This record gives sequence, structure tokens and C-alpha cells, in this order.
Amino acid sequence: MYRMNFDYLNYPYPSQRMTMFGNKGMVATSQPLAAQAGLKILQSGGNAIDAAIVTAACLTVVEPTSNGIGGDAFALVWVNNKLHGLNASGPAPQKLTIEELKKRGYTEMPKLGMVPVTVPGAPAAWAELWEKFGRLPFEKLLEPAIQYAEEGYPVSPILGKYWEVAYNKYKEGLSDEEFEAWCRVFAPSGKAPKIGEVWRSEGHGDTLRKIATTKAKDFYAGELAEIMDKFFREKEGYLRKSDLENYRPEWVKPIKINYRGYDVWEIPPNGQGIITLMALNILKGFELSEKEEVETYHKQMEALKLAFVDGQHYITEKSKMKVKVEDLLSDGYGEERRKLIGNIAIDPTPGKPQSSGTVYLAAADDEGNMISFIQSNYMGFGSGIVVPGTGVALQNRGHDFSLDPNHANALEPGKKTYHTIIPGFLTKDDKPVGPFGVMGGFMQPQGHLQVLVNTVDFHLNPQAALDAPRWQWIGNKTIEVERGIPEHISRALARKGHDIKVALDSGGFGRGQIIWRDNETGVLIGGTEGRTDGTIALW
Repeated sequence: MYRMNFDYLNYPYPSQRMTMFGNKGMVATSQPLAAQAGLKILQSGGNAIDAAIVTAACLTVVEPTSNGIGGDAFALVWVNNKLHGLNASGPAPQKLTIEELKKRGYTEMPKLGMVPVTVPGAPAAWAELWEKFGRLPFEKLLEPAIQYAEEGYPVSPILGKYWEVAYNKYKEGLSDEEFEAWCRVFAPSGKAPKIGEVWRSEGHGDTLRKIATTKAKDFYAGELAEIMDKFFREKEGYLRKSDLENYRPEWVKPIKINYRGYDVWEIPPNGQGIITLMALNILKGFELSEKEEVETYHKQMEALKLAFVDGQHYITEKSKMKVKVEDLLSDGYGEERRKLIGNIAIDPTPGKPQSSGTVYLAAADDEGNMISFIQSNYMGFGSGIVVPGTGVALQNRGHDFSLDPNHANALEPGKKTYHTIIPGFLTKDDKPVGPFGVMGGFMQPQGHLQVLVNTVDFHLNPQAALDAPRWQWIGNKTIEVERGIPEHISRALARKGHDIKVALDSGGFGRGQIIWRDNETGVLIGGTEGRTDGTIALW
């Protein structure tokens, strides 16, 4: 039997949080209210999947700056000694085409407004997970979220900070009539709610109740779908009821690589999790002897850059990719890319393999079930479009499509775009180690890489692995680092040709959660993110 090998007192990074232990159940996420709701469901006889659905629904209310009912979701689920993958990302509407947008004067996909809205997958993800693995009645699982929406809750510190940032960004850009509903819902007094102020959204509550009583059918084929259709027609948008009716989440086979004896699992493209796997595939050919050593940072950065440019060049909906996933993850291609890493930072370009602002949560129960779940509206509140009377803030995932018809991720009706949100899962010797994730746009595969190296190579416990200072590749040779990375390391990296920028704020470095299971004792070991209002609820 496999057992985790950490020194839990080895805690090299300053933090007010400690690794948490439980054996009956555990929920780790970025909002205490959501985590507590998930725990109550576990204590009421629900399983880890029930807890994840409860927590995810609550997060659409208690962390609207990062996700919403109108976003997408992905999940990796360990049940009955098998890992299952769910892709609940939505495609472009059938009426959204390159030709149509060019007629309207667009040269690239916009970030805000009706145009970048794609079919939301999150409500369908909840229903699909429940249908396959849930135990308690679906209506019961959405009750806490409905209560938070209707009765309100006090805004937490980090949530309040980013709500204010979003409002200041949106108040000028969202001046058109189509954005009025966003302002009414999320700035009801003409401003963002302050930290500690109670915020509520009755429309959000009504929508969640309709989703609960119909197992999400109303959202895709009923009254809610009709309301969205009417709104988009009135505002000359592209989403239609027919797009919603035809949508189904997709069960997929997770992809993996073996890294130093551990199997690291991700969702296959259109998600960007393959970037983490490609980077680890490159990195496993090097020995990383000391964590706080220049070569350790340098090799991670160079491997990540090479994987990322490949990801940006090739990732789109899997059926439309120009290369095979297994070719990108082959040992031969990993070795070929590894040869490009030398003593000096490179400006990476894509290779040619031979043919052959998101919320994250983790939950586990005492039966062995575990889930890694992530959902997002993208870029904070998403498109800035809220369907009047519903509280539904819609995502802007279409922004990542290209209007170049020759690009791998070119816009097509019914196509799923390159997707940033990625859940992760770790196993060893066919036994579950557990779920992990780091939310935050293009930081996500970079966060996965760093947390895994901290865990596997340097044996840091879950909290220490999350607390460790992070870096982020921005583009070309530019690397942004947190202030916690020692100055002598940053200076040495600069001498290797990296363009090092020290960030004054840690908000851009991702926000993660981890739950590991000790397979000898059944004990659950959790870490939560200090860069957000993260918490672990356990018993």
C-alpha cells in the first residue's frame, strides 16, 4: 500500500495556515461558506461528489468575481478505483462565425459583450455529476446556494478586494445598455459591495431554484433558455435556445504522464492541462536536487516555456487538433524539447512532434471517493453580460478563439475553444493520492507544475507546497516572481538571461487547493491557499 512520505513539521514558508487532517471527509476551496456547505452535506450522508456539487453551486454566489452559473466546468472523479473525466465546457453558438464578425468590423475576438459568450456548461456539469455519482436528492444539493443568494452573506476580504478591482475596470467599459443588468446585480448601490457588507441576489436564487427542481433542464430547454434566447436576439447577440438545447457535457478519458513514479492526470484538450504534462515530461530528464537553487528554477521555467508555446500553438477541441495528444506527450518528443534547455534562457518557439480570473475545489469522503472540480466565467466576471432578472453572469470564453481561419483554434460554430481551467489528480501504483488544482487563467498549468515539483521532488506537505513562492512566465523571456523568492535567486536568473519582474501583489499567481489520502490509514491531508479566502472544512 502506498503512503505519503512528508515531514509535516517541515514548513519552510511563512503562513498562518497549517496542513489539516481528517478521516471522515474534507472539502477545500477558496470560500469558507462554500466549504462549510459541502461539509454539511457529507455529514448528512452525501458523498464527495454531492459535496462538490453543493460547494460549486455556492461558489457561484459567494465568489461571483471568479465564476457563475453562466460559466464552464471540468472534473476528475475517483470512484470505485477508477478515474473519470468530465468536460463541461460549452461550444461557440451556431450563428457565431468568422465571416459574420468580420462583416461587423471585428479583427479579433473581443473580451466583453455579447460576442464572446459561449454555451455555459456549469449547470449541466452539476446535473451530470449527480446523475452518474450523486447520492442525495439534487434539489437538496442546491439549497445552501439558494439560501446564500436570497438571504445574503457578508463579503469576505479577498473577495471584496477583487470585486472593487472588477467594478473599477467595468464601470467605464460597461456603459452600453446591454451591461445595465451587470451593474444592477453586482453594483446595486452604484459601487462594489465593501468587505463585510451583505450582498444578495434574488434573481440568482430564483435561477438556482429552477435549476434544482428540473435538474438543470430549465436552464437548457425551458423558461430560462427562452429568456436567454430573447435577450440575445434583442441585443443582436448570437446565443440561441437551440444552442442550449443541443448541449451535453462530455465524459472523457483523462490523460497522464508518469513523473518520478507518480501518475499525473489532467483533462485532455480542449483544456490546457496537457501543458503541465508536457513540461513535466521535459523536466523528468533532469535531477532537481535542491529546491532553493538557481538551476532548479531555471530548468522548471525553461521546460514550462517550451510546453506552453506548444500548447498555445496546438491546443483546441481535441477532434480538431492537428497533432495527436500522445505525440505531444511521448518520451521522444520530451527528450527533443529537453535538448533545447541550456544555461541561458531561451525565447521559445513551437516544436513539431512526429506523428505516431476561476474557482477550484477538492472534496473527499471516507468511502474513498475523491473529486477535483473547477469552474469559471473567465477574466473575473466574464463577458459583463448578465441576463436580466436571472442573476446569470455569462462567460467570455469565446475571447480565446482566433479569427484567423488557418489558426488551430480558429472560431467555428459549435466548436469548443482552448480552455484555461484545469483540474488535476495524482495517483501512485494505481492508488489515489488525491485531487489538486491551482486556479488563475494561464497561471494554472504553471501552478500545477510548481505544486507537483514541490510535492514529488522536494517532499513538501500540502500546505507548504501551496505556500511556496511562485513564478509565472509572461511571454518571451519575461518571468514574474513573487517577493518571497530570494533576491539572490532572482539576480542569478537574470544573469542567465531571464527578464525578471518582481510582483508587488500575489493575486496573479494562482490560488490552489490540495487533498491527499494516506492509503494505509485512510487519513485525508489538506492544504488551502493563503492567496485567497481559502479554507478547509473537515471532520
